[in-house]
Amino acid sequence: MKIESRKVTDTSAAATELGYIFTFLLGVMLLSLFSIWTWDIETATRDRWNEQAVQLNLDDIAAAVERADEASRIGDIEYTESVWWRATEADENLFTIQLTDNYLVFIDEGGSLDTEVYLSGAGSGEHTGTVNLSGSEMIWIVHSDGVTSIQLERPQ
Repeated sequence: MKIESRKVTDTSAAATELGYIFTFLLGVMLLSLFSIWTWDIETATRDRWNEQAVQLNLDDIAAAVERADEASRIGDIEYTESVWWRATEADENLFTIQLTDNYLVFIDEGGSLDTEVYLSGAGSGEHTGTVNLSGSEMIWIVHSDGVTSIQLERPQ
């Protein structure tokens, strides 16, 4: 008795396996693109919130400086006001605020949040002061002896 052997060339199983592999790779690619897309949205949202928080903080400080200038025009008085610093997700150790005669300048040494707020400069004295916001929650605006300044320590 002779046994005949024949080679069978059935490729349907291999085609199915290749389909599984390509489907898996397509899924990995789509999930990767989705992850990058959501990360980009989250980063843009965080950046926008940081910009808005910094701008609101600077607006509050500038308004307090303007009130100190208004008080300085009354005469020889002392004026003190505190402004709470709203927290941001940026590295506040690298934030510096500088008060000049016509501007409140915000310097972000580690990012792109640098900005400035115009001040009227209509007070009877000069403006001065530079503060580093490392760990600060409150900024003091002080008018004393004809000078309006910003500082982190509560005046005595």
